Amino acid sequence: MQPKKLTLAILAALFSSTSTFVVAQTDDIVELDRISITATKVERGSKTVPQSVAVVDEKQIERENAMNINDVIDSIPGVQAISKNNGYDSRLIIRGAGLKAPYGVREIMVIRDGVPMTDPDSFTRFDLIDIDDMEGIEIYKGPGSIYASNASGGVVFIKSKSVFNEQQDRIKVGVGSFGSVVFNAKKSITVDDNDSLAINVSHRTSDNDWRDWNDFDTTQVSLKHGHMFDDDSVLETELAYTEANLQLPQSLSASEFAAYKDSGETTNTNGDWQKSGRYSTMLFFNSRYETTVGEYTFKPQVYFTQWQHYHPVTGMINDANDNKVLGTDLAWNRTHQAFGQSAEFLFGLTARTDIRNDGKKYTYRDVDADGVVLTDEKGDLAQVEDSKSTILGAYIQDSFSPIKNLTVDLGIRYDRVDMSIDGDEILAYNWGSGSYGAGSGVYSYDETYHLFSPKIGASYALTPQTNVYGLIASSNQAPTESEMQATRDNAPEKTLDASTSTNYEIGLKHRSKKWSADVALYFNKLKDEIVQVENSYADYYENAGETDKRGLELTAAYHLTSQWAVGASGSKTRYEYVDYISGTNDYSGNTLRFSPDFQYSLFLDWRKAAYSARLETTGVSSYYMDDANTEKYDGYDGVVHLTAGYAHKAHKLNLSVHNIGDKRYASEVSKTAGVYGNPDSYYYTPGTPRNIMLSYQYKY
Repeated sequence: MQPKKLTLAILAALFSSTSTFVVAQTDDIVELDRISITATKVERGSKTVPQSVAVVDEKQIERENAMNINDVIDSIPGVQAISKNNGYDSRLIIRGAGLKAPYGVREIMVIRDGVPMTDPDSFTRFDLIDIDDMEGIEIYKGPGSIYASNASGGVVFIKSKSVFNEQQDRIKVGVGSFGSVVFNAKKSITVDDNDSLAINVSHRTSDNDWRDWNDFDTTQVSLKHGHMFDDDSVLETELAYTEANLQLPQSLSASEFAAYKDSGETTNTNGDWQKSGRYSTMLFFNSRYETTVGEYTFKPQVYFTQWQHYHPVTGMINDANDNKVLGTDLAWNRTHQAFGQSAEFLFGLTARTDIRNDGKKYTYRDVDADGVVLTDEKGDLAQVEDSKSTILGAYIQDSFSPIKNLTVDLGIRYDRVDMSIDGDEILAYNWGSGSYGAGSGVYSYDETYHLFSPKIGASYALTPQTNVYGLIASSNQAPTESEMQATRDNAPEKTLDASTSTNYEIGLKHRSKKWSADVALYFNKLKDEIVQVENSYADYYENAGETDKRGLELTAAYHLTSQWAVGASGSKTRYEYVDYISGTNDYSGNTLRFSPDFQYSLFLDWRKAAYSARLETTGVSSYYMDDANTEKYDGYDGVVHLTAGYAHKAHKLNLSVHNIGDKRYASEVSKTAGVYGNPDSYYYTPGTPRNIMLSYQYKY
C-alpha cells in the first residue's frame, strides 16, 4: 500500500469514530470499548468519559432495517423516541427533557457531523438525515455539553459515513409491511492519491395504511469530497439535496383507541385538523478542515442549509419558501503537560444564524360546516412574518490527570441568543368560536438570552476494565420563538426567563471480554422550567418554580459463549414538581405526566459464522396522563422484536420483525381536563403494529 493510501485508510478509521473500538491486551484480557467524541470533542474510549454517553454503531443500525432514528435508540435507558407514522418524524425525550414539547425536539440538540439539525424554535430537520448514510449515533444525556448550544436536556450526535471509507460501495433494496420500500446506492471513487469522492442516493417510502393520512417518502442525494494535503491536513466537504413528504395523523380519542385494539386499524377523525403534514426540500452544504499549526490542531467548519416547506398544522398552514441557516465552528485543541502527565486543552468559537424571510401562514381553504378541514389546500393569507435567530458562542475545556488513573474534565460554554420576529397578523383562529377572525395586526418581538454551561467531571480507573465517575454540570435553556410569541400574545403580563438545569451524577463503567456494564445514578434539578399552560382560548407558557428529576439507569451485556450473549437495560425514575402553581392549579408535589416509573429492555443475541439473530423485548410502566395526576395509563410490556441476518462474501440479508405479537398499545397517552362542563379529552398515540422488513445488499 502506498503511503498516501495508508494515511487515508487510517483517517477512515478515525473519522468513523462512533463505530470503532479501542482494543487493549492486558494479562490476556481483551477490553472492548466504543469511541466517543460528543462529550469532549476529542476522541476517547467511552469508559473514560465522566458522564452518561450511549453509543450506537453501524452494525446495530444495519441490523434494525431502520426506517427512522427511533428504531435504533428507543431501547436506550432514559430515552423515549416516539413516531406518529413510522416515518422520519420523531419526538425525543431524554431523562424527561423535551417532555412538554407539543411538537419538535425541545431542550435537546440533534447534530449531524457537527452541524445543528435543531433550530432555535425547537424544530429539528430529521428529514435531512439519511439513515442509510449513518455510521453511528452518540447520545449524551443531561446538561453541560460543550458541543451544543441551548441544549439543557442532552445531545444526539449523528456521524455520517466518511468519504475516505472505501468499503462503503453497495446497492441495498428492501421491502416490508405497509407498502414500505427502501433503496440505497453508494459509490466511492479514488480520484488520485489525494482525493476521494463518494456518491450516495437513498429513497424510502411507505403508505402506512394501518393509519389514515399516514404516507411518507424521502429522496436524498449527496456528494462528498475528501482531500488529503501534503502536510496531512484534511478537508471534507458534502453537498446534499433532500425532498421529503410526510403526512402527520392525529392522536386517537379513547373510543378510537379502543377500536384500534379490536381491529388493528385507526381513523384520523379526532379533532378538526385532519390534514397535517410537512412537505419539504433542502439543500445542505458542510465543509470541515483539520490541520496542525505548531502545537495546535485547528478544526474549522462552515455549513449552510437552505430549505422550504409546506406545513399544515393546527389552525394554520405554514408556507415558508425562503429559509437559511449559516454557521461556523472554530475549534482548537492542544496536547500539553499538567501534573507531569499528558493533558488535552480545547477551546473554540461558534456562530450561527437562522433566517426566515417572508414566511406566510394561510387559513385552510376547505372546511365543512362543523369546522373540520377537508383538504390541506391553503385559503386566505393570514400572516406574514420575518424572523432571525443568532447564536454566538465560546467554549473551553481542559482534560488532565492530577494523579495516576484519574482523569478530570473541566469546562464551560457561553452562548448569547438573539431572537427577533417581525410580522403582520391579518387573520387569526379564534379557539372560542372555532372560526377565523381579524388578527392583531403588525407586531415585533426582540429577546436576548445569555446561556452558561459549566461542568466538572472526573473518571477514576479502579482496574484496567472498570471506571467510576462523577459529574456536576449545568445549563440554561432559552424559550423558543413560538413559546415567546404565544406568551406575548395570550399572557403579555408574563415574562419568560431561561430555565436552569443542574445535574449531579455518579456512575460506573465496565468493559471486558466477557461482559460490559454502565450504571448511572443522577439527580437533576430544574429551576424556572418553561411549561405550557392550557387555556380556554389559547395556550401560553410560563416558568415553573422548580422540578426535581431522579433516576437510576443500567445497561449490561454478558457473553455466555462465543456465540451467545444476553443483556438488559432499564431505568427507574422519579420526576416531580417541587414548586409549580399555574393559575388556580397547584401541581407542587405531583409527578410529571408521561414519566413512567421504569422502562426495560432485554435481549438474547446469537452469532455463528455467517448467521446472526437477536430477540429483544421492551416495556414501560404506568404513568400519569396529566400534570394534575388524575389518571394513569397502564403502560405496556412484552413488545418483542426479532432481527436476523446472513452475510456471505459480498451479499447480506437482514430480516427485522418489530412487534412480533402484533401487540396493540399506546406509545404515549395524554389527558386534558374539560372546561365549562365539557368532558375530559384523551389523546392516544398508537404503537406500530407488527412490521416486517427484508433487505438485501450487495457490496462491490
